[in-house]
Amino acid sequence: MQGQSQQQAYDRGITIFSPDGRLYQVEYAREAVKRGTASIGVRTPDGVVLAVDKRFRSPLEERSSVEKIHKADDHIGIASAGHVADARQLIDFARRQAQVNQLRYGEPIGVETLTKDVTDHIQQYTQVGGARPFGVALIIGGVEDGEPRLYETDPSGTPTEWQALAVGSGRSEMLDHLEENYREEMDLDGGIGLALETLATATDDAIEASGTGVATIDVETERFRQLDDDEIESYLDEQDLDVDESDDE
Repeated sequence: MQGQSQQQAYDRGITIFSPDGRLYQVEYAREAVKRGTASIGVRTPDGVVLAVDKRFRSPLEERSSVEKIHKADDHIGIASAGHVADARQLIDFARRQAQVNQLRYGEPIGVETLTKDVTDHIQQYTQVGGARPFGVALIIGGVEDGEPRLYETDPSGTPTEWQALAVGSGRSEMLDHLEENYREEMDLDGGIGLALETLATATDDAIEASGTGVATIDVETERFRQLDDDEIESYLDEQDLDVDESDDE
């Protein structure tokens, strides 16, 4: 009982390390990320792909109101997994940082610079009393000086660069799939196909275009672009991942 009461004391204090060097609230924030719907990032020589599972709670819900992919700047996109409200706060912060950099230096912000600005902001919430960590992980992808870059932010405030990654529910299975099938030389279309295949491993049901979000930032234009449902449907058909409409009738 005494050990349990001691753990509860460390649970309540975000700024207090437990005797074994853990911050329980940060670990709980990571658990919140694991409960979120899946998001995928794939980096190819031609650009970056972001793909997300936009799960709906009810057929009455307006599908356009479910946002998991966001444009941070013309050349940077962000996908999230975890608490949606926390994600929106961090994405608004990222957009402000991008605008400040443009006004101050007259040039677009670098993907690495923006990621570290965001993670510095996240880290402050792991050592300030009266606040809690952000219960969300972000995938930040974009093109910097002609090079595609892909990063993950963690609730602890740690930035990590990846070739391909997954966050959210089913992360282990998705990472296994990416490790087995990722090829450094694949083109952007191949990256989209791999991202959708990986997304399908996180659910037992077939995925459909209206419940999936895909965005790309290609090296040639260095512009963020979201695919519409028809484009996503064509990729699902190619990968044989589309749902049979007759099964829903």
